[in-house]
Amino acid sequence: MRGRQVFMETLAAHGVDRIFGNPGTTESPLLDSLLDYPQIQYIVHLHEGVAVGAANFYGQAAGKTAFVNLHVAPGLGNAIGMIYGALKNNTAMVVTAGQQDTRLRLRDPVLGHDLAAMAAPVTKWSVQVETADELGPILQRAFKIAGEAPAGPVFVALPINVMEQETHVPPGRPGQSFARSLPDPAGIVAMARLILAAQSPAIVAGDEIARAGADKALVSLVNRIGAAVWFEGLRGRNSFPTEHPAWRGTLAFDAPGVARQLAGNDLVLMVGGPFFEEVWYAPGSPFPAGCKVLQIESAPARLAYNFALDAGVIADVGAALEALVQAAGGLSAAVAKARLNLLAAQKQAEAASQKARVEKAWSRTPTSMARAMAEIRAGAPADAIVVDETITANLDLFKTFAFDGPMDYFSGRGGGIGQGVAGAIGVAVAEPNRPVLCVSGDGSSMYSIQALWTAAHHDLPIVFVILANREYRVLKHNIDAYRQRFDVKSNKPYMHMDLSGPALGFVAMASGMGVAGTRVAKADDIAPAIAAAFRSGRPHLVEIEIEGKR
Repeated sequence: MRGRQVFMETLAAHGVDRIFGNPGTTESPLLDSLLDYPQIQYIVHLHEGVAVGAANFYGQAAGKTAFVNLHVAPGLGNAIGMIYGALKNNTAMVVTAGQQDTRLRLRDPVLGHDLAAMAAPVTKWSVQVETADELGPILQRAFKIAGEAPAGPVFVALPINVMEQETHVPPGRPGQSFARSLPDPAGIVAMARLILAAQSPAIVAGDEIARAGADKALVSLVNRIGAAVWFEGLRGRNSFPTEHPAWRGTLAFDAPGVARQLAGNDLVLMVGGPFFEEVWYAPGSPFPAGCKVLQIESAPARLAYNFALDAGVIADVGAALEALVQAAGGLSAAVAKARLNLLAAQKQAEAASQKARVEKAWSRTPTSMARAMAEIRAGAPADAIVVDETITANLDLFKTFAFDGPMDYFSGRGGGIGQGVAGAIGVAVAEPNRPVLCVSGDGSSMYSIQALWTAAHHDLPIVFVILANREYRVLKHNIDAYRQRFDVKSNKPYMHMDLSGPALGFVAMASGMGVAGTRVAKADDIAPAIAAAFRSGRPHLVEIEIEGKR
């Protein structure tokens, strides 16, 4: 059996049915083998970063290990930023790249480089296959490591001559692993004792809850103890229904900001996340004085990593939450109900405030972000999956849309931009029976605009909404923050943060890649344009002119 056959058989054994890739010469063994494996579909991309970005969100939406194939050193270099995003998203992913013939190694061939060294900083494991005998075992180990908590990408370099060598070592196959670990009962008792003694508990719900399918267990715990629920500032999934009265919103990007949001809480339980990813340094703790801090993680690396804990538990997060529901049964139902009623009143007040904000901004020209979100929601199907890279419009999005379960919303972690438009491809591949709405800023979309061609090529009926304010609005906000934090006295203009001269023409770009487009300048036209785009049943781009930084 040749190495390429071992390679393909190993993929099939591990349930790979999609390869996200950008082909090149060193990938010829894989490409030439695809006809023999019709159960594996190759999703073609025009840029390696887009391929990884799509695979990242596909892995999240499909709940399986994503598989990527790239092209030698420049191709891997193009993809590094998106691999970083997958690492931050904890997406189980095997990334491969064709490598030059190993017999050319001392001749410094065209496109040659140490691929394993390039990928190592942004992966859990990085290796080059040196002989065909290693292909099956290395790929088997790659899938194992990628899926182990905390999940993430691994990298395997595939020299072209190794793929054509003969070997008697069989393909790698997955083992029957039962990895759902139960929590230490003593840890659950310790946590429950602290929760029962708390007057105002809060929970920070990380992405791991969504990945583990533990959102319903979290809802049960929240209803049992009457806790407020927060999301991290950056998150890839929603681990709690946003219409629930206990949902409070998203946390700030600095420790004092988080501390202000948690000021009324005397206990905080963090579940399944890095806690916390900050943008700005500021001294102090994110927890108010005297607050008890608890944490549940599926792997030891994150537990007590940044903060001393009053109790910490390593276990499958769903199993731990279920155990806490039982252990917290001693709390009076009346107490929990009173807490939830208070939270509901806060939520209603915030909803009224948002309504007043939208009304105040309703007639502004260009369209305000608040109204744009209201109109987009009005035009989109109720069951649409939202793929989000709105950045400065994110708060308006969450105040406008309701997300019931983890499969309703996908976004990127790590802060790298361009993940939304690329990621929508992966979500649409994983969820072909639900409408997909991708909402992105104009600047962010340009990092992966080639994804439009892939949507057209594979006929993926995604509606791409581009919020065009002709600027990097987030950078303008951040330079304001920089000047304030570092006491920089300045009234200088925002340098190199405007996307004008020339203005970007998204409808024209979409047309050039086979995607129909609509440009909307008036707010009244937004909802009809969105509805028409979904009715088309084809990929469609809607460019909406919105206001810039005020």
